[in-house]
Amino acid sequence: MDWAADEDWDWHSAADDTPEQLFALWESAVARSRALVAEALADGGLERPARRTWPDGRSPSLRWIVVHMIEEYARHNGHADLLRESIDGQAGE
Repeated sequence: MDWAADEDWDWHSAADDTPEQLFALWESAVARSRALVAEALADGGLERPARRTWPDGRSPSLRWIVVHMIEEYARHNGHADLLRESIDGQAGE
């Protein structure tokens, strides 16, 4: 992506995609993630460092990445629940 050409690409890139297309993109990303986690688990386990480093040169472990992704996924589910509540007025547990 050429971010200089369109700095807001991530905010409107899927505006014309159908729910089915978006779900297919999500399923594809999940499949890639599962394959990469399985590969990393077979080659060093949860303490295996990532190939990409942080700006300071340190590498997070697979454990850190998985926990971070669980946190992010939960946060986004919470956001989706707030949106749903604002639409239907029903509060969760």
